[in-house]
This record gives sequence, structure tokens and C-alpha cells, in this order.
Amino acid sequence: MSLNWKEIDLVLSELDLVGARIERIVQPSFDTIALCLYNSGTSTELLISAAQGACRIHSASSTTPKPSRRLRFQECLKARLVGGRIESIRQLGQERVVRIDIAVEGGVAPARDETIYKAIGPGARKTQARRQAEGETGAYRLYARLWSGAGNVILVGENGLIVDVLARRPKRGELSGEPFRLEEELASRGGSPGKDYAIRDLPGSGSFNARVEAAYARSGGELSLERLLESARERFGRRRRALETRAAELEARAAEFRDAERLREIGDILMANQGEAYDGMFLGVEDFFRGGRLDIEIDPRLSVVENARAYYERHKKARSGLADVEAELEVARAAMRKLEAELSALESTDDPMLVARALAKGGTTKAEAAKRSFPGLSLEDSGWTILIGRSAKENDELLRHCVRGSDLWLHARDWAGSYVFVRARPGKTVPLEVLLDAGMLAIYYSKGRSNGGGDLYYTYVKYLRRAKDAPRGTVLPTQEKNLSVKLDEARLKELRALMGGEGAD
Repeated sequence: MSLNWKEIDLVLSELDLVGARIERIVQPSFDTIALCLYNSGTSTELLISAAQGACRIHSASSTTPKPSRRLRFQECLKARLVGGRIESIRQLGQERVVRIDIAVEGGVAPARDETIYKAIGPGARKTQARRQAEGETGAYRLYARLWSGAGNVILVGENGLIVDVLARRPKRGELSGEPFRLEEELASRGGSPGKDYAIRDLPGSGSFNARVEAAYARSGGELSLERLLESARERFGRRRRALETRAAELEARAAEFRDAERLREIGDILMANQGEAYDGMFLGVEDFFRGGRLDIEIDPRLSVVENARAYYERHKKARSGLADVEAELEVARAAMRKLEAELSALESTDDPMLVARALAKGGTTKAEAAKRSFPGLSLEDSGWTILIGRSAKENDELLRHCVRGSDLWLHARDWAGSYVFVRARPGKTVPLEVLLDAGMLAIYYSKGRSNGGGDLYYTYVKYLRRAKDAPRGTVLPTQEKNLSVKLDEARLKELRALMGGEGAD
């Protein structure tokens, strides 16, 4: 249930906001904004929500989490209102519409902390710099219409035109550049009194603001504890399933590697039966090592000798790779235990903002559901996406469909192995630490892993040229640079714990 007009009046009467400076604006979800205010040595977060059935305005005791990506309305408000001062804040009669008058002088007032100005984003800084240079002053009105089912937040300029809105509603004329007529419409009603609502006796202690916050924490739109925990369970469930799949693959591989000698025996059996005819994917022969008949799985496209060589190669890999597979399996199991502990901790809290911040660190559920899945392995390293192709097929898929010209490509020099890509970020240069991590992964997933390090080359994807008549995924790099790395087992373990996609561990 949304706040009624009497409750809104009580909320506003408890807050001392006139003269407060707007230092930060956050839009944690599509239906909510938070104004971070500073007044006479006191910081206040004013939360305004237009959530369906939970429209409200009140102070927030917890720091509002930042969204996983920049949102349009948030950037508009930051560009125009950060540094401004609240001249008045009041409800329009009994209409559940709150009007906040904001004055901004010279584009932006000095921020109390320089880091606040740096945090508002390049687009907002550009707008503010222009206004500062032109000596532009501004008076804005921010309207919060807290009608259940028709809530909205609207920014209006001093010319009476709408600058932008939280939710664009063309049928109501709530679009940028349209005249704002809500006050006229309300005045035309003749100021008729609203319903004689009662102020609810909300449970808890402290001010009415505090009790309103606590009451809506569990069922108040996108930022409610109930919705956030549902999102957390969905996100953690996907990660758990990926980890379980990866652990099952590693278990099967480890079981094969533990019996490496059997792979050599099968190779010997095949070599002893080179003249045997076969049809299909199995060859039935006598097992002269362990007795009885044995159906050996083979590749029908290859000869018996070629199949034997394939088993010998698997025997060689099994002997050298068992320790690595068991280490990766332990990492996967540890990641599952950590995942369960994190979810349990979130489910035991009563603070929805803690859950929201935890979700924001890994991306919100909506963003993650829309996040692109990649062939092979992938991980997020300090905000940078690293992609790893484990085979010629995955290398080719990544090159064709998943990377752009500005992405970075790395490959071990003089050794067959994975293509590793670092996806570009606008206006950012790949940090040395991330480059070294990607280089370590390129060496680790190559034939040169056993050397403990090695040389590799890297260049931008736009400088790769496909090799004519070469095997799939083969490229010829130009303008490449050299890099030497040493494998750091502790760091590799941390990186493998971050991996997702088909190879999540």
C-alpha cells in the first residue's frame, strides 16, 4: 500500500531539508531515486519510490546502492541538480504530489568533497562545465507523484517544460519538452479535500520515517527485501548450476586420469588389432591385459592406428594433468561452499540495502539474465571481461561472434593453445595487472604450461587476419607486442575461481 497524504505530510514534517545541498543522486532501480543531501553538518538520503502499490517518500538509513549501469534519468538529474540547494519541499494540498524547488547557481555549487564531483560521470560533468562557463543559473522543480499505479518523478525547468521523467508516459504528456500541467489540473479541481485517511500505526520504534522505511523494506517494489532475495536466489541458482556442471565434468576427467595406465593398455590393444574390421563407434576385441572381451570406443573417421595414437595422447595428458584437474575440482567445490555461505548470509539479513549492494557487485539479476554467454571460459577481472577459447572451435566462435576490433587478443608464442581476449571498455586502457592475468591464462591454457611461464604476443583484434586455407580459427597477427609472464599458482587459483560459462569453476 502506498503512503496516504497525511502520512506524506508527517514524513516531510520530520525532515529538515530546506537549504540542504544535493551532493549525489542515485537511481538504484527503475522505479526509485535517492537524493543524497547535506545540511548543517547532517547527511540525509531522501528516497522517492514510484513502485506499483508502494509509492512513498522517506529518509533512508542505509546508503543506497549504485545501479549496475548508468540510467538515463539518473544522469539527467546528476547533470542538472548536483550542487543545487533545496529552497522548499511540500505536498500539494492533499494530492500525494510532492514538489521540491531547487536552485542551482553558476551551473553547480562547490561540492563538499571533490570526489563527489568526480563521481557524477563524464556526461554530467560536461553539462555542468558548459553551464559554469556560460554563467547559467537554474531553478528546477522536481515533482514526485505518489499515486499508486500511476506514480512518477518529473523534472521541470523554470520555463515550465519537462526536462525528463522517471517513466515516460506519452498519453499523459509526460515526455521531455512537453509543458507540465499537473499543478494546473489539480488547481482546476478547486482544492477539494481528499479522503480522511488515518496515519497508520506502523510497527517498530523511532521516527515515522524510520518506521515507514522498515515497513516497506520487505514488500516495497524492486528494492524490497522479498524481491531482492528472490533475485539473489535466481542469480545464485544459475551460478550453482554452472558450478555443479563443471564439477561433474572434472569428476569424470579425474576418474579417467586416475586410471591413466588403462588408456595406454587400450592403445596397445588397438595396435595389436590393426587388421580388425570395424563398423560404427566401437571395436570388439580380446582384452589380453585384464581378460575377457572389450568394446573400445573409437572415432570411425580414423584408422585403428590413429585411434591408438589418440589413446596414447590421452594417456600422456592423464599422467601430467591429474594434479591440475584435482586442483580445479577443489576450486569448484570451494566456490560452491562459498556460494552457499554468501546466500545464507543474505537470507539472514533484514536490511534490503545490504542485499541490493551484494547484487550490484555481481550485476543485478536483470542485467545478468540479459548478459551474453560466451563459448569456452569467461571471467570478470577487476571489471574487465576475459574470454578464453579452449579449442580451435571455441577460438573461431569467439573471433566470429563475440569480440570486436578494439578488444585485445593474446596467445602463447611458439606453443599451441587458447586464444585469450580482453574485452575493451570505452575510454579505458587495459591495466597492467589485468594484462598479466590474461597473459598467465594464455600460457596456462597452452602446451607450454609445464614450463612455468613463457613468452606471448598480443595485439588488437582488428590487427588479426585470417590465414587462407588454414585450419579453423587460425589467424596471422600484425602490430603485435611481446610479453613475458611467469605462472603464479596462487593467482591462477583465484582466477579460476572467478570463471563462468561452460567452464565455470
